Amino acid sequence: MSVYKKLQAARLQLVNSGIKKTGHNTYGGWQYYELGDFIPTVHKIFDEVGLCGVVTFGEAATLTVYETEGNGKIEFSTPIVYAEAAKGQPIQLLGSTHTYLRRYLWLLAMEIVEA
Repeated sequence: MSVYKKLQAARLQLVNSGIKKTGHNTYGGWQYYELGDFIPTVHKIFDEVGLCGVVTFGEAATLTVYETEGNGKIEFSTPIVYAEAAKGQPIQLLGSTHTYLRRYLWLLAMEIVEA
């Protein structure tokens, strides 16, 4: 089975898993997926279908989905935009940046949609 077929199988399993949004934007009043809402389920599914996702940061943020047996891989990349806040230490802003980028890369790779 190709890496693309495995990824599509993982996406379908995730759709059927019933994940729920737990993030809540109090300002806008809307719900969103946090990493913890879907990452544990994605890891279980990836283990079943033979995939592994690795996030790296360089000139861009990249999520590479590798076959665990074989040489297939698929890359998802996005430019890095740094989080800003009036308060907070630089390391906290870096952590926010990493969290946002990881979240959006996984949403992209797994085609998780939000209204």
